[in-house]
Amino acid sequence: MFADLKIDQISPNPDQPRKFFDEAKHQELKGSIEENGLLQPVVVRPVEDGEAPYMLIAGERRWRACKAAGLTVIPSKVIKDIDEERAYVLSIAENVGREDMTIMEEAGAYADLAAAGWNPAKTAKQFGKTETHIKWRLGLLTLRQEVAEMVDKGHIKPNLAWHIAQLNPGNQMVAATRYVRGDFDSEAEAQHFANGLKTMEKQTSLTNEEAPSVEEQETRKKAKAKAKDGLGKAEEVLLPLLEELAEKKPEDLAVILGDDLDRHVRVVGKLFSQVQLVRNLLSKAQGIQRAMQEQFNKAAVEVQKEAAAKKAETAPKPEAVEAEKPTEPKAGEKPAAKPAPKPRPTRKTAAAKPTTRTAAGTKPVARKAPAKKVAPKGEAGAAK
Repeated sequence: MFADLKIDQISPNPDQPRKFFDEAKHQELKGSIEENGLLQPVVVRPVEDGEAPYMLIAGERRWRACKAAGLTVIPSKVIKDIDEERAYVLSIAENVGREDMTIMEEAGAYADLAAAGWNPAKTAKQFGKTETHIKWRLGLLTLRQEVAEMVDKGHIKPNLAWHIAQLNPGNQMVAATRYVRGDFDSEAEAQHFANGLKTMEKQTSLTNEEAPSVEEQETRKKAKAKAKDGLGKAEEVLLPLLEELAEKKPEDLAVILGDDLDRHVRVVGKLFSQVQLVRNLLSKAQGIQRAMQEQFNKAAVEVQKEAAAKKAETAPKPEAVEAEKPTEPKAGEKPAAKPAPKPRPTRKTAAAKPTTRTAAGTKPVARKAPAKKVAPKGEAGAAK
Protein backbone atom coordinates (compact mmCIF):
# COMPACT_ATOMS: atom_id res chain seq x y z
CA MET A 1 0.00 0.00 0.00
CA PHE A 2 1.04 3.65 -0.37
CA ALA A 3 1.10 6.05 2.55
CA ASP A 4 2.53 9.41 3.57
CA LEU A 5 4.79 8.57 6.50
CA LYS A 6 6.60 10.91 8.84
CA ILE A 7 10.21 10.98 7.81
CA ASP A 8 11.31 10.22 11.38
CA GLN A 9 9.26 7.01 11.29
CA ILE A 10 11.68 5.56 8.72
CA SER A 11 15.22 4.33 9.43
CA PRO A 12 17.88 3.40 6.84
CA ASN A 13 18.80 -0.22 6.27
CA PRO A 14 22.17 -0.97 7.95
CA ASP A 15 22.73 -3.71 5.34
CA GLN A 16 22.19 -1.32 2.46
CA PRO A 17 24.50 -2.49 -0.36
CA ARG A 18 25.29 1.08 -1.35
CA LYS A 19 27.69 2.81 1.04
CA PHE A 20 28.86 5.74 -1.08
CA PHE A 21 26.59 8.68 -1.90
CA ASP A 22 27.91 11.35 -4.21
CA GLU A 23 27.62 14.78 -2.57
CA ALA A 24 27.13 16.70 -5.84
CA LYS A 25 24.29 14.42 -6.93
CA HIS A 26 22.81 14.62 -3.44
CA GLN A 27 22.66 18.42 -3.67
CA GLU A 28 21.18 18.19 -7.16
CA LEU A 29 18.40 15.85 -5.98
CA LYS A 30 17.76 18.03 -2.93
CA GLY A 31 17.22 21.06 -5.20
CA SER A 32 14.87 19.09 -7.43
CA ILE A 33 12.77 17.97 -4.43
CA GLU A 34 12.61 21.54 -3.09
CA GLU A 35 11.36 22.68 -6.49
CA ASN A 36 9.11 19.81 -7.56
CA GLY A 37 8.63 17.56 -4.55
CA LEU A 38 9.43 13.83 -4.45
CA LEU A 39 8.21 12.25 -7.68
CA GLN A 40 9.00 8.59 -6.81
CA PRO A 41 8.09 7.20 -3.37
CA VAL A 42 10.56 5.29 -1.22
CA VAL A 43 9.95 1.61 -0.48
CA VAL A 44 9.75 0.54 3.18
CA ARG A 45 8.69 -2.42 5.30
CA PRO A 46 7.35 -2.50 8.86
CA VAL A 47 9.82 -3.78 11.47
CA GLU A 48 9.56 -4.69 15.11
CA ASP A 49 12.04 -3.63 17.81
CA GLY A 50 13.73 -1.23 15.41
CA GLU A 51 14.83 2.38 15.78
CA ALA A 52 11.69 3.35 13.86
CA PRO A 53 8.46 1.55 12.87
CA TYR A 54 9.60 1.29 9.24
CA MET A 55 12.88 0.44 7.52
CA LEU A 56 13.95 1.41 4.01
CA ILE A 57 14.10 -1.23 1.30
CA ALA A 58 14.84 1.15 -1.57
CA GLY A 59 15.26 4.91 -1.90
CA GLU A 60 17.80 5.87 0.76
CA ARG A 61 19.24 8.57 -1.49
CA ARG A 62 15.76 10.10 -1.89
CA TRP A 63 15.11 9.78 1.85
CA ARG A 64 18.38 11.60 2.64
CA ALA A 65 17.58 14.39 0.15
CA CYS A 66 14.07 14.83 1.61
CA LYS A 67 15.51 15.19 5.10
CA ALA A 68 18.06 17.72 3.84
CA ALA A 69 15.26 19.65 2.08
CA GLY A 70 13.37 19.93 5.37
CA LEU A 71 10.43 17.65 4.52
CA THR A 72 8.64 16.11 7.51
CA VAL A 73 6.42 13.73 5.51
CA ILE A 74 7.55 11.48 2.65
CA PRO A 75 5.48 9.43 0.15
CA SER A 76 6.14 5.73 0.78
CA LYS A 77 5.28 2.33 -0.64
CA VAL A 78 4.81 -0.08 2.28
CA ILE A 79 5.46 -3.79 1.65
CA LYS A 80 4.28 -6.14 4.38
CA ASP A 81 5.06 -9.80 5.06
CA ILE A 82 8.55 -9.70 3.54
CA ASP A 83 11.60 -11.33 5.11
CA GLU A 84 15.04 -9.75 5.35
CA GLU A 85 16.51 -11.75 2.45
CA ARG A 86 13.75 -10.71 0.07
CA ALA A 87 14.04 -7.11 1.24
CA TYR A 88 17.79 -7.23 0.59
CA VAL A 89 17.25 -8.63 -2.91
CA LEU A 90 14.86 -5.80 -3.71
CA SER A 91 17.40 -3.30 -2.37
CA ILE A 92 20.08 -4.70 -4.66
CA ALA A 93 17.72 -4.74 -7.61
CA GLU A 94 16.94 -1.08 -7.02
CA ASN A 95 20.61 -0.09 -6.95
CA VAL A 96 22.54 -2.53 -9.10
CA GLY A 97 21.76 -0.79 -12.38
CA ARG A 98 22.54 2.70 -11.15
CA GLU A 99 25.68 4.48 -12.24
CA ASP A 100 26.42 5.78 -8.75
CA MET A 101 26.63 2.28 -7.25
CA THR A 102 30.31 1.45 -7.19
CA ILE A 103 31.73 -1.78 -8.58
CA MET A 104 32.96 -2.92 -5.18
CA GLU A 105 29.53 -2.23 -3.64
CA GLU A 106 27.96 -4.40 -6.33
CA ALA A 107 30.50 -7.15 -5.66
CA GLY A 108 29.80 -6.96 -1.94
CA ALA A 109 26.06 -7.27 -2.53
CA TYR A 110 26.53 -10.42 -4.62
CA ALA A 111 28.82 -11.80 -1.91
CA ASP A 112 26.09 -11.31 0.71
CA LEU A 113 23.68 -13.28 -1.46
CA ALA A 114 26.32 -16.00 -1.93
CA ALA A 115 26.65 -16.19 1.85
CA ALA A 116 22.87 -16.71 1.99
CA GLY A 117 23.18 -19.70 -0.36
CA TRP A 118 22.68 -18.06 -3.74
CA ASN A 119 24.86 -19.46 -6.54
CA PRO A 120 26.08 -17.26 -9.43
CA ALA A 121 23.48 -18.69 -11.83
CA LYS A 122 20.57 -17.78 -9.52
CA THR A 123 21.98 -14.31 -8.85
CA ALA A 124 22.51 -13.68 -12.57
CA LYS A 125 18.92 -14.67 -13.38
CA GLN A 126 17.53 -12.50 -10.58
CA PHE A 127 19.26 -9.32 -11.75
CA GLY A 128 19.41 -9.88 -15.49
CA LYS A 129 23.19 -10.37 -15.60
CA THR A 130 25.36 -13.10 -17.07
CA GLU A 131 26.85 -15.74 -14.81
CA THR A 132 30.32 -14.64 -15.91
CA HIS A 133 29.55 -11.07 -14.83
CA ILE A 134 28.59 -12.26 -11.34
CA LYS A 135 31.70 -14.44 -11.03
CA TRP A 136 34.01 -11.64 -12.16
CA ARG A 137 32.45 -9.23 -9.67
CA LEU A 138 32.87 -11.76 -6.87
CA GLY A 139 36.48 -12.21 -7.95
CA LEU A 140 37.17 -8.54 -7.13
CA LEU A 141 36.63 -9.14 -3.42
CA THR A 142 40.21 -10.41 -3.04
CA LEU A 143 41.58 -6.95 -3.90
CA ARG A 144 43.49 -5.21 -1.14
CA GLN A 145 41.83 -2.06 0.21
CA GLU A 146 44.06 0.45 -1.61
CA VAL A 147 43.48 -1.19 -5.00
CA ALA A 148 39.73 -1.55 -4.35
CA GLU A 149 39.58 2.21 -3.77
CA MET A 150 41.33 2.79 -7.12
CA VAL A 151 38.65 0.64 -8.77
CA ASP A 152 35.79 2.48 -7.03
CA LYS A 153 37.24 5.83 -8.14
CA GLY A 154 37.39 4.65 -11.74
CA HIS A 155 41.18 4.70 -11.95
CA ILE A 156 41.21 0.98 -12.80
CA LYS A 157 38.57 -0.63 -15.02
CA PRO A 158 36.73 -3.79 -13.91
CA ASN A 159 38.33 -6.09 -16.48
CA LEU A 160 41.89 -5.17 -15.48
CA ALA A 161 40.87 -5.16 -11.80
CA TRP A 162 39.88 -8.84 -12.08
CA HIS A 163 43.33 -9.77 -13.43
CA ILE A 164 45.00 -7.80 -10.64
CA ALA A 165 42.76 -9.51 -8.06
CA GLN A 166 44.32 -12.88 -8.97
CA LEU A 167 47.70 -11.75 -7.59
CA ASN A 168 49.05 -11.80 -4.06
CA PRO A 169 48.61 -8.50 -2.13
CA GLY A 170 52.15 -7.27 -2.82
CA ASN A 171 51.95 -7.81 -6.57
CA GLN A 172 48.45 -6.30 -6.65
CA MET A 173 49.96 -3.04 -5.45
CA VAL A 174 52.80 -3.28 -7.99
CA ALA A 175 50.47 -3.83 -10.98
CA ALA A 176 47.91 -1.23 -9.88
CA THR A 177 50.48 1.46 -9.13
CA ARG A 178 52.32 0.99 -12.41
CA TYR A 179 49.06 1.15 -14.38
CA VAL A 180 47.77 4.25 -12.61
CA ARG A 181 51.03 6.14 -13.11
CA GLY A 182 50.94 5.35 -16.87
CA ASP A 183 53.69 2.75 -17.31
CA PHE A 184 51.65 0.88 -19.96
CA ASP A 185 50.45 2.01 -23.38
CA SER A 186 47.12 0.20 -23.04
CA GLU A 187 44.95 -1.74 -20.64
CA ALA A 188 45.84 -4.94 -22.53
CA GLU A 189 49.54 -4.39 -21.76
CA ALA A 190 48.71 -3.96 -18.09
CA GLN A 191 46.71 -7.23 -18.16
CA HIS A 192 49.64 -9.07 -19.72
CA PHE A 193 51.94 -7.65 -17.04
CA ALA A 194 49.54 -8.86 -14.31
CA ASN A 195 49.40 -12.31 -15.95
CA GLY A 196 53.19 -12.34 -16.08
CA LEU A 197 53.34 -11.64 -12.35
CA LYS A 198 50.92 -14.52 -11.81
CA THR A 199 53.24 -16.80 -13.80
CA MET A 200 56.15 -15.72 -11.62
CA GLU A 201 54.14 -16.45 -8.47
CA LYS A 202 53.59 -20.04 -9.60
CA GLN A 203 57.34 -20.58 -9.87
CA THR A 204 59.10 -21.43 -6.65
CA SER A 205 62.14 -19.33 -7.49
CA LEU A 206 63.76 -17.86 -10.56
CA THR A 207 67.13 -19.06 -9.33
CA ASN A 208 66.05 -22.71 -8.91
CA GLU A 209 65.92 -23.35 -12.64
CA GLU A 210 68.68 -25.54 -13.99
CA ALA A 211 71.11 -23.99 -16.43
CA PRO A 212 70.31 -24.97 -20.04
CA SER A 213 72.54 -27.58 -21.66
CA VAL A 214 74.90 -26.74 -24.49
CA GLU A 215 72.41 -28.16 -27.00
CA GLU A 216 69.56 -26.09 -25.55
CA GLN A 217 71.69 -22.96 -25.61
CA GLU A 218 72.55 -23.59 -29.26
CA THR A 219 68.87 -24.19 -30.11
CA ARG A 220 67.83 -20.94 -28.40
CA LYS A 221 70.59 -19.08 -30.17
CA LYS A 222 69.44 -20.32 -33.59
CA ALA A 223 65.77 -19.56 -32.82
CA LYS A 224 66.68 -16.05 -31.71
CA ALA A 225 68.72 -15.43 -34.86
CA LYS A 226 65.91 -16.76 -37.08
CA ALA A 227 63.25 -14.63 -35.38
CA LYS A 228 65.38 -11.50 -35.56
CA ASP A 229 66.15 -12.17 -39.21
CA GLY A 230 62.47 -12.71 -40.07
CA LEU A 231 61.27 -9.63 -38.21
CA GLY A 232 64.08 -7.65 -39.77
CA LYS A 233 62.97 -8.66 -43.27
CA ALA A 234 59.40 -7.72 -42.46
CA GLU A 235 60.56 -4.31 -41.34
CA GLU A 236 62.80 -3.80 -44.35
CA VAL A 237 60.56 -5.24 -47.10
CA LEU A 238 56.95 -5.70 -46.05
CA LEU A 239 56.46 -2.50 -44.06
CA PRO A 240 57.67 -0.17 -46.85
CA LEU A 241 55.50 -2.07 -49.38
CA LEU A 242 52.38 -1.65 -47.25
CA GLU A 243 53.16 2.01 -46.65
CA GLU A 244 53.52 2.51 -50.41
CA LEU A 245 50.19 0.78 -51.12
CA ALA A 246 48.46 2.81 -48.41
CA GLU A 247 49.36 6.04 -50.22
CA LYS A 248 47.59 4.99 -53.44
CA LYS A 249 43.95 5.64 -54.34
CA PRO A 250 41.47 2.72 -54.57
CA GLU A 251 40.79 3.42 -58.25
CA ASP A 252 44.54 3.25 -59.00
CA LEU A 253 44.88 -0.09 -57.20
CA ALA A 254 41.91 -1.46 -59.13
CA VAL A 255 43.77 -0.77 -62.38
CA ILE A 256 47.26 -1.73 -61.15
CA LEU A 257 46.32 -5.11 -59.63
CA GLY A 258 43.67 -5.98 -62.19
CA ASP A 259 42.53 -9.61 -62.06
CA ASP A 260 44.83 -10.37 -59.10
CA LEU A 261 43.00 -7.93 -56.81
CA ASP A 262 40.77 -10.58 -55.18
CA ARG A 263 43.76 -12.79 -54.40
CA HIS A 264 45.69 -9.89 -52.88
CA VAL A 265 42.70 -8.98 -50.70
CA ARG A 266 42.66 -12.53 -49.34
CA VAL A 267 46.43 -12.53 -48.77
CA VAL A 268 46.37 -9.22 -46.94
CA GLY A 269 43.42 -10.44 -44.87
CA LYS A 270 45.40 -13.51 -43.78
CA LEU A 271 48.41 -11.31 -43.15
CA PHE A 272 46.35 -8.98 -40.98
CA SER A 273 45.03 -11.91 -38.95
CA GLN A 274 48.52 -13.28 -38.36
CA VAL A 275 49.87 -9.85 -37.46
CA GLN A 276 47.12 -9.45 -34.86
CA LEU A 277 47.94 -12.88 -33.43
CA VAL A 278 51.67 -12.20 -33.28
CA ARG A 279 51.06 -8.75 -31.81
CA ASN A 280 49.05 -10.30 -29.00
CA LEU A 281 51.71 -12.95 -28.38
CA LEU A 282 54.48 -10.36 -28.29
CA SER A 283 52.48 -8.24 -25.88
CA LYS A 284 52.06 -11.23 -23.56
CA ALA A 285 55.77 -11.97 -23.83
CA GLN A 286 56.49 -8.34 -22.99
CA GLY A 287 54.30 -8.63 -19.89
CA ILE A 288 56.16 -11.75 -18.74
CA GLN A 289 59.50 -10.07 -19.36
CA ARG A 290 58.48 -7.03 -17.32
CA ALA A 291 57.21 -9.29 -14.55
CA MET A 292 60.51 -11.19 -14.53
CA GLN A 293 62.38 -7.92 -14.22
CA GLU A 294 60.08 -6.88 -11.37
CA GLN A 295 60.75 -10.14 -9.55
CA PHE A 296 64.48 -9.77 -10.16
CA ASN A 297 64.41 -6.26 -8.69
CA LYS A 298 62.54 -7.57 -5.66
CA ALA A 299 65.09 -10.35 -5.19
CA ALA A 300 67.93 -7.83 -5.46
CA VAL A 301 66.34 -5.66 -2.78
CA GLU A 302 65.95 -8.69 -0.50
CA VAL A 303 69.61 -9.60 -0.98
CA GLN A 304 70.65 -6.06 -0.10
CA LYS A 305 68.47 -6.11 3.02
CA GLU A 306 69.93 -9.46 4.06
CA ALA A 307 73.49 -8.20 3.56
CA ALA A 308 72.73 -5.05 5.55
CA ALA A 309 71.22 -7.14 8.37
CA LYS A 310 74.31 -9.38 8.56
CA LYS A 311 76.57 -6.34 8.57
CA ALA A 312 74.56 -4.83 11.41
CA GLU A 313 74.87 -8.07 13.41
CA THR A 314 78.67 -8.20 13.10
CA ALA A 315 79.22 -4.48 13.76
CA PRO A 316 80.15 -3.52 17.37
CA LYS A 317 77.24 -2.30 19.38
CA PRO A 318 77.21 1.42 20.26
CA GLU A 319 76.98 0.59 23.97
CA ALA A 320 80.22 -1.39 23.85
CA VAL A 321 82.03 1.41 22.04
CA GLU A 322 80.81 3.98 24.55
CA ALA A 323 81.95 1.76 27.45
CA GLU A 324 85.51 1.72 26.10
CA LYS A 325 85.71 5.51 25.97
CA PRO A 326 87.10 7.23 29.16
CA THR A 327 84.39 9.12 30.99
CA GLU A 328 84.84 12.74 32.04
CA PRO A 329 85.00 13.20 35.86
CA LYS A 330 82.06 14.94 37.43
CA ALA A 331 82.43 18.14 39.43
CA GLY A 332 84.18 17.42 42.75
CA GLU A 333 85.39 13.99 41.71
CA LYS A 334 89.00 13.00 41.25
CA PRO A 335 89.94 11.84 37.79
CA ALA A 336 90.17 8.10 37.49
CA ALA A 337 93.66 6.72 37.81
CA LYS A 338 95.25 5.83 34.55
CA PRO A 339 96.02 2.17 34.13
CA ALA A 340 99.65 1.30 34.80
CA PRO A 341 101.71 0.99 31.64
CA LYS A 342 102.72 -2.46 30.64
CA PRO A 343 106.38 -3.29 31.41
CA ARG A 344 108.66 -2.95 28.44
CA PRO A 345 110.64 -6.03 27.46
CA THR A 346 114.29 -5.86 28.69
CA ARG A 347 117.21 -6.27 26.37
CA LYS A 348 118.93 -9.62 26.35
CA THR A 349 122.41 -9.39 27.92
CA ALA A 350 125.37 -11.18 26.52
CA ALA A 351 125.84 -14.69 27.79
CA ALA A 352 128.23 -14.91 30.77
CA LYS A 353 131.59 -16.58 30.26
CA PRO A 354 131.74 -20.07 31.65
CA THR A 355 133.46 -20.29 35.06
CA THR A 356 135.02 -23.08 37.09
CA ARG A 357 134.96 -23.49 40.81
CA THR A 358 138.43 -23.91 42.54
CA ALA A 359 139.65 -23.94 46.07
CA ALA A 360 140.63 -20.29 45.83
CA GLY A 361 137.29 -19.31 44.44
CA THR A 362 135.54 -19.06 41.25
CA LYS A 363 137.72 -18.06 38.30
CA PRO A 364 136.98 -17.74 34.67
CA VAL A 365 138.09 -20.63 32.61
CA ALA A 366 140.82 -19.63 30.17
CA ARG A 367 140.35 -20.93 26.72
CA LYS A 368 143.38 -22.58 25.14
CA ALA A 369 144.67 -21.12 21.92
CA PRO A 370 144.60 -23.53 19.05
CA ALA A 371 147.95 -25.34 18.56
CA LYS A 372 150.07 -24.28 15.60
CA LYS A 373 150.62 -26.84 12.97
CA VAL A 374 154.32 -27.74 12.46
CA ALA A 375 155.19 -28.53 8.93
CA PRO A 376 157.55 -31.48 8.22
CA LYS A 377 161.12 -30.61 7.63
CA GLY A 378 161.09 -31.51 4.05
CA GLU A 379 158.17 -29.38 3.43
CA ALA A 380 159.74 -26.46 5.31
CA GLY A 381 162.74 -26.57 3.12
CA ALA A 382 160.60 -26.72 0.04
CA ALA A 383 158.75 -23.72 1.25
CA LYS A 384 161.93 -21.73 1.50
